[in-house]
Amino acid sequence: MDKLIIRGGRSLNGEIAVSGAKNAALPELCAALLSAQPVILRNVPRLQDVRTMLKLIRNMGVDCKHEEDGTVSLNAAQLNNPEAPYEMVKTMRASVLALGPLLARFGHAKVSLPGGCAIGSRPVDQHIKGLQAMGAQIVVDHGYMLASLAPGRTRLKGARIATDMVTVTGTENFLMAAVLAEGQTVLENAAQEPEIPDLAEMLIRMGAKIEGHGSSRIVIEGVSQLHGCEHPVVADRIEAGTFLCAVAAAGGDVLLRHARGEHMDALIDKLRDAGAHIEVGADFVRVKASGQLQAQSFRTSEYPGFPTDMQAQFMALNCISHGTSKVTETIFENRFMHVNELVRLGANIQIDGKVSVVQGVKQLSGAIVMATDLRASASLVIAGLVAQGQTTVDRIYHLDRGYDQMEMKLRSLGADIERVS
Repeated sequence: MDKLIIRGGRSLNGEIAVSGAKNAALPELCAALLSAQPVILRNVPRLQDVRTMLKLIRNMGVDCKHEEDGTVSLNAAQLNNPEAPYEMVKTMRASVLALGPLLARFGHAKVSLPGGCAIGSRPVDQHIKGLQAMGAQIVVDHGYMLASLAPGRTRLKGARIATDMVTVTGTENFLMAAVLAEGQTVLENAAQEPEIPDLAEMLIRMGAKIEGHGSSRIVIEGVSQLHGCEHPVVADRIEAGTFLCAVAAAGGDVLLRHARGEHMDALIDKLRDAGAHIEVGADFVRVKASGQLQAQSFRTSEYPGFPTDMQAQFMALNCISHGTSKVTETIFENRFMHVNELVRLGANIQIDGKVSVVQGVKQLSGAIVMATDLRASASLVIAGLVAQGQTTVDRIYHLDRGYDQMEMKLRSLGADIERVS
């Protein structure tokens, strides 16, 4: 099992390119299932979750190839096995995104209940209720969602879907199902994360009729079929945000090429309040920091609020900032598992329910720590970059699920970091 060895104390300087967003690439790979014509995606990150999704759709009969430059070519003309088995998707919750496209194009699907990081419950009941409103019949049996069209129907039907909560994957599933449904579908309380309008733009390139994407109300007019397209995956705002926090913590001057500052407003505001200098351009974000920053309290919420996927990384920054901060997690109930590992490095953190109180310290000390989930892994890397001495981050397979060659990018910026088996 691979580990990262980090010797802290170096500032970060230079420039790197931000990879394509995992949370856009995964639904867009599933969107290729909607058409029998070739689809080309560019800027697809080379991540474990992407490899898992490609393996899954290959198993369905899709011809796909992932090039070194991030180009993925897909052709679902010969798709003959609309099933997502547990063995292939047990580590990845995005498997549920295959349900909508398969049901829309083929009228039936068998999809395992999703897995992923152990950061809290991710119920699929919203997915099921929404697709049922569109005329699907879905039962859960032995860990699988068995879906089919209602008797007498050849296509899903348009419907008004108002979810009980904001759900990103639910919005994506309904969006992909609705583009081939009969009539109009209206999604109320839709998620607004940047990855959703990016998916919508891909579907529009394929011939879909969508309006309102990026807002809480999306209107889709169903069409009878979609054609192929070529689409670039939007830059990963969470990867970019992670590097912003790393530079703010370690100090330095780094230019992030392809970063989209408008997708990170809540995070950038907090970093500026902390004392980091952030410059936002049309296709870049630059961060400069020196000396100890000021701790910042924040509360996670749905986009455009502070993202739960950046909570752990900003907490690592707060650990070595001046003052006391309160971090409130409102999205996932188990997303403080990194706290005990940060404490092993010398952080001063107390947990009270959904709130972590962080008292900044002048120095962290290197130690052996264990990654518990994807974003927790990144927080431990940031802490290791500033800790005195050597830090070993174990179980980094979590990190590889969401960051494309993170240690190589950090090394190019001057970090003393290496991967060992």
